[in-house]
Amino acid sequence: MRKSFIMQTPSVLWFLAALALFTLSVTILSEFSGVDIISTSFVKTLGKTLCLCLIAVAMDVVWGYCGILSLGHFAFFGIGGYAIGMWLMYARTEGIVLTNMANQTIPATPQEISDAIGNQIFGVVGSSDFPLIWAFADSLTLQLLMVVLIPGLLALVFGWLAFRSRVTGVYLSILTQAMTLALSLYLFQNDSGLRGNNGLSGLQNIPGFETTSQATISIAFFWASALALALGYVFFAWVVSGKMGSVVAGIRDNEARVRFLGYHVEGYKLFIFTMTAVVAAIAGALYYPQAGIINPGEIAPIASIYLAVWVAIGGRGRLYGAVIGAAFVSLLSSWFTGGGAPAINLGFYTIQWTDWWLVLLGLSFVAVTLFFPKGIAGLFDYLVRK
Repeated sequence: MRKSFIMQTPSVLWFLAALALFTLSVTILSEFSGVDIISTSFVKTLGKTLCLCLIAVAMDVVWGYCGILSLGHFAFFGIGGYAIGMWLMYARTEGIVLTNMANQTIPATPQEISDAIGNQIFGVVGSSDFPLIWAFADSLTLQLLMVVLIPGLLALVFGWLAFRSRVTGVYLSILTQAMTLALSLYLFQNDSGLRGNNGLSGLQNIPGFETTSQATISIAFFWASALALALGYVFFAWVVSGKMGSVVAGIRDNEARVRFLGYHVEGYKLFIFTMTAVVAAIAGALYYPQAGIINPGEIAPIASIYLAVWVAIGGRGRLYGAVIGAAFVSLLSSWFTGGGAPAINLGFYTIQWTDWWLVLLGLSFVAVTLFFPKGIAGLFDYLVRK
């Protein structure tokens, strides 16, 4: 009998088992279960970390396996967050407006309701009119489709233009970074239709679940994030295995030779680039309801650079390495910047980790590049062999 894909790749099975054990443990120890060992805020932090692990896996596939150093994948992550955030903000504001208008002697007309919702959402930027991009904001189904379609189409068009022109290496990285910068600068404008620098806020308040505790909502999103990471990991493990994985790795190592052998290199690269962009957007759609807010600063090019650093520290070319790197750096960042790490008094100077965390992260990246080029996962592989 032919074995299933997961049975043929034990590392995937081990990862799924570890993820399931971790998810169950957090649930049992959370406030949701009444144990109160893990607070609701930390459950949200862990849920967001799982979303970052998912985009790190996507980044590892496009960079570690296919050799495309994309410095724009966090833009797709942000687009996914904006897409779901539009529905969350519209539906929540609509509920507030309808409640306030319920006691009026004369029932409000649909136009009056729409104007009131628009004024609540866009009043902060001096407007009350709904931009065209909010045309489907009242429909959860359509906005969920936008989470997938908009990043997918953007990646497809950008990738087709870049790959057909055979732009590679550092030039392609610069192009992806330029795309991200252009999108970020556009979103900072008040007339972008997404409230400019204010972004979308209050996303943690899920419409229809106003009476549900945050402990319950946080666990629901935590499980959704864990499920998305599991499915994404299995999907990409399947993509990078077998014949397709060999061709993708060949493109990374020697693109000209793969093209000489008759493979349509641009098609493979376009598929990888587009699929990883879609998965990154799904991760963003799960991340920002847990974060509660999204603004253009989240899409700035530096975020995509951080993403590459996570993958490098974890060990690119290994899916579990991307997960390790994202989880390790994300949780460590929360500890250092959240006041968890104690300040160090040197007598003449006091080290405040909120100020020095990025310096430490940069030094860690340099150290890994010089002394551990295979990252934490490579060290783990070495210990397992021993």
